[in-house]
Amino acid sequence: MLSAWAGALVPVFSDTSVSGTGHLARPPGTGCVLAANHTSFFDPVLLIGTLHRLGLRPAVLATAGLWRVPLLGRALTREGYVPVHRGSRRAPDALRHAAEALGAGRAVLIYPEGGLPRYDASHDRPPGRLKSGVVRLALSTGAPVVPVGHAGARRVSSGSRAKQLAGWATAPVRRPRVHVHIGPALRLDTSDEPLDDLERALAGAWSSAVRALDDGPAGRD
Repeated sequence: MLSAWAGALVPVFSDTSVSGTGHLARPPGTGCVLAANHTSFFDPVLLIGTLHRLGLRPAVLATAGLWRVPLLGRALTREGYVPVHRGSRRAPDALRHAAEALGAGRAVLIYPEGGLPRYDASHDRPPGRLKSGVVRLALSTGAPVVPVGHAGARRVSSGSRAKQLAGWATAPVRRPRVHVHIGPALRLDTSDEPLDDLERALAGAWSSAVRALDDGPAGRD
């Protein structure tokens, strides 16, 4: 349900294009980790909706506070999303539930930076230092990790709370251009420096998304 809603909202709030979709292909029943950069509150709608339109409904690791929102928490649970209790004894539960989703053949979407960047401008910045949880998940399950870079989401929503509300309100008229680039899958269990390799791969996927925006609307998959 949430994936379908997001899929319907993406073209309303943005003019989104996608490249590298062939890198999502995998044998039936095989799970994978989708590691994406995190730039704005539009990101979850953007990625969940874009993946839904590509025929993929991932489980998502999200901050546990969302489960306290009336009705939303139940919907997240029905979708198989995984709450992340940061800084508590329950924090390791997120990786355990994510591993179960991978074992069931689902894709799992993670924002390995662990939070939003702290700046107000609408332009993009390269992904920051990644947390190690995504690597631990990949190594413990053997699942491939697919880097997903995107650029332009901050044109929809960024800055102060007032600016973010204004951005959401005007986005259907402005329809800012956004690009999502899906990079080649990585096998971190064969890497000597898995976290560094993933950081380079995610930065490369983000750079490809930025170049796609700079080059104009051509080249959509």
